[in-house]
This record gives sequence, structure tokens and C-alpha cells, in this order.
Amino acid sequence: MNVEHHKVAAAILPLVGGPSNVTSTAHCMTRLRLGLADRGLVDDDGLKALPAVLGVVEDGDTYQIVLGPGVVARVTSEFEALLARAADDPEAEAGTEAETAPATASTAPTAEELAARGARLRAARKRRNATPVKLLLRRVANIFVPLIPALIGCGVIAGLNGLLVNAGWLPGLTPALAAISSGFMSLIAVFVGFNTAKEFGGTPVLGGAVAAIIVYAGVAKVTAFGVTLAPGQGGVLGALGAALLAVYVEKWCRTWVPATLDVLVTPTLTVLVSGLATLFVLMYAAGEVAGAIGTAANWLLSTTGAFAGLVLGGLFLPLVMLGLHQALIPIHTTLIEQEGYTSLLPVLAMAGAGQVGAALAVLARLSRTHSLRTTIRSALPAGLLGVGEPLIYGVSLPLGRPFVTACAGGAAGGAFVGLFSMLGTTVGSTAIGPSGWALFPLLQGTRSPLPTVLVYAGGLLVGYAVGFLATYFFGLTADQRRELGAEEPGPDGAPADGAPAGPPTGPLPAQQPAT
Repeated sequence: MNVEHHKVAAAILPLVGGPSNVTSTAHCMTRLRLGLADRGLVDDDGLKALPAVLGVVEDGDTYQIVLGPGVVARVTSEFEALLARAADDPEAEAGTEAETAPATASTAPTAEELAARGARLRAARKRRNATPVKLLLRRVANIFVPLIPALIGCGVIAGLNGLLVNAGWLPGLTPALAAISSGFMSLIAVFVGFNTAKEFGGTPVLGGAVAAIIVYAGVAKVTAFGVTLAPGQGGVLGALGAALLAVYVEKWCRTWVPATLDVLVTPTLTVLVSGLATLFVLMYAAGEVAGAIGTAANWLLSTTGAFAGLVLGGLFLPLVMLGLHQALIPIHTTLIEQEGYTSLLPVLAMAGAGQVGAALAVLARLSRTHSLRTTIRSALPAGLLGVGEPLIYGVSLPLGRPFVTACAGGAAGGAFVGLFSMLGTTVGSTAIGPSGWALFPLLQGTRSPLPTVLVYAGGLLVGYAVGFLATYFFGLTADQRRELGAEEPGPDGAPADGAPAGPPTGPLPAQQPAT
């Protein structure tokens, strides 16, 4: 047990309503994701005041606590241990809940009132977040996000192996590294199928079994639409479709198969029907779609690279705010399967560079605002490594304009990287997840490592510079500068620079869609 991580978990638990209020736990790269029985029991201000907590985000039925990469997995482990201990010892759980209860009985709401309030809050959240697009994208994220750690690990090893091969070093080791880095990618369809069936309410192993057909070498003997299939054809898109079909076949079987025969008939029919459809329809169709995605991405960057980079880099932060960036995960994965890298991620990573530049400008502009300077200084290291939530929720969104000028920096950096794609130096990433400086070990492209690294580094510098300059000169109103202590008002109460005073700009709530 790590003492520091245990302390963080122990501090968080009572602030989210105690063990009995937590219905589920999970984590992604940066966030502890909790399902809560009653949202009204959460102390948002108390959580935000914890030094280890970088921000809180509410998305649908999950309450997300931003802890940062590396930390979140360890804190989640300790948090789950505390929940398990509370489940084994009801008296301990009662004590925890007692600590979070109101101080006096006269002001304490009844259990019925709390339940009703929680039901109203959950219903309101579901209405806001239950649009078909958001629900679909959330499910897509739930399928692919658990795969990111393996993609990162294998991607870094693939990058290292590429450097060794290009340099001609350690020829006896490189085949082993190639096997290690490629093994997961060769079977990624199975993991996608497993997670898809799990997410949509089917039996996970049946989803994985049907998806495994896609990567089986024997499919080379099957002909569909007059074309001989190739192992892996359709990739993750085919696996997703195959597993989704398996879920519906399984559920259909369970509506009519007698209980005594269910264990034999349902799995057999699920794999058989879904497998035949996968071989004779889905693999071919998904292969065509995947090929079109690869062709479109290559054409986009080689033909309209600067403009495409401008648009993608400039819009990525708003996409994150709306949760729409999750739609890109299968596209990244498809490109990695086809090309060995995704050429879109380095362009999108420029949005983080614009965010860092904007934060630096706020730091320079508001030189006497101690609390904001402290927030920026603590969040900048994470921002440089591609973790943008602390800067987004702690700086740019509350101030308003810096979010827009950060997008301008991302657009400029994206245009720089896209321009070089037009000139023949395409920059890609062998895995998804990291960005910022953390993306350097994953870089790969159409040229040798040095030009690839230089183009990406140049894009970051452009993003930093434009984000900084746009924010320094246009990112803060005179009223904001005065209110936050960087400028004193003039003798007539107007800002010192003569600009008309506007309404006070208060902090915005940090309740945003998930990243």
C-alpha cells in the first residue's frame, strides 16, 4: 500500500458521500470515474480543494475526478480497497457515513428527501446527456479507452524497435521487439469484440470469439463478393460490427431457447450466425470502409494539409468539451492497423500546445494574482505532457477568452504540421493517448526519425507562440485584468487603459463533458 495514494483515496471517499453512495468505480488515463447513488451527497468544493485533485467533471451517469496520469490508477486501487473493506465491515461504513452526515438533526434532510433529490438530479442529467450521439460516443469510448495502455506500451516499443532497425543496432534483439510490439495489434480485434459485447449487454467472451474470426489465418480460404478475404480485413471496425451482431443474436436466442438448452444452443447459434455474417458480409464491408478512411486521411493531409491542420487543430478543444472527440478513437485505431501510425493525432495534439501557450500568457499578464498563478504553475507540467484538463478547467474556461485564443494556437500548430504533410513529411503516432512532449517516443512517419521529430517539435513551438501571443494581446478583457489584480482602476473607476468596464467575469463551473 502506498501511503500517499491511500491518503488521497481516503480523503476522496467521504467527500463523494461515503462507501454506500458509490455504485461503480473505473478509471481512464487521468480520471477516477464513479457511479453514484445520490449526486446530492457529493461535496464538490471539498473535492476541488484537495491538492491531489486537478478538477471534477460530470458526464451522464459518471462523476469524474481528475487526478492525472500515473496517479489515477494507484489511487483507484486504494479507493477500491477502501470500498471492499467497508463492504466487509458495515460498522466501518456506518462510521464513514456518519462523518459525512449533517451536523444537526434539525437541519438534516430525511432519507426520503435525499432519495427524491438524488432521483431528480439523475433524471435531469440523463435528459441533458441522453442524446443518441452522446450515448453512442460514450459507448465507443468505453470500448476503446481500456485498450489505450496496451496501445501506448506497444507503440513505444515499436518506436524503439524502429530506431534500432534504422541504426542497424542490436540485430539479434529487434525481431523480439517486433514480436512484442506487434502481438497485441495482431489480436486487437479480439479485445474490441470482447469489450463491445460487454458494453452492449452480451457475453463478452462470445463477442471476442466472433471477432477472432477476423484475424484467423484460415479466412484466406473464404471468398465474399467475389474477393478472397485476407486475415485482419475490416480490422477493429469489423470486430465492432461482428460483436454487436453477436449481442443481438444472443439476446434473440434467450427470448425463445428453453432454459434447459440455453447453455448449449445460445452460444452455438450466436457464434454460428454472427460468424457467417462476419465472413460473408461484415469483413468485406468493414474492409472497404477502413480502406476509405485511410485513403481519405492520406488525401486530406497530402492535398489540403495546411487547411486541414488549421481546422483540426483549432476545433479539437471544443470537440473535447462536447465529448465528440471520442468518435475519432476508432479512426485512429484503424489508421494504426493500416499504416502503423495515425497521422491525425500529432495534428490534434497541437490543441494542447495552444492551451499551454495561453496559460503562459495568463501567467505573464496577471502577474499579481497569486491563486491563479499557483494553479497555472501546478498544471503546466501536466499540460506540457499532454494532459490538458487542469489548464482547461482551472484557467482557460473560467476566464473565457483564453479558451478561444488557445484554439487559435492549436490551429496554427496544426497548420504547421499539415503544411509539412503536403510537402512530403507526414508525422504520425504509433499509439493513441499521449500528446505534448509525451508523444515524442511514439512518433513515426514517412521520413526518417529526425525530420519527423523536428516537424512535430516545430508544430509545438508554433502552437505555444501563437497561443501565447493571441492570449497576451487579446485573451483578457481590461475588466478581467483589473478584477484579478493586474491593473488598478483609473481615477473615474474605468480601467486604466481606458477600455469600458464590462460585467464581472466569475469562474465557470468545471462540469464539462468527458475527455
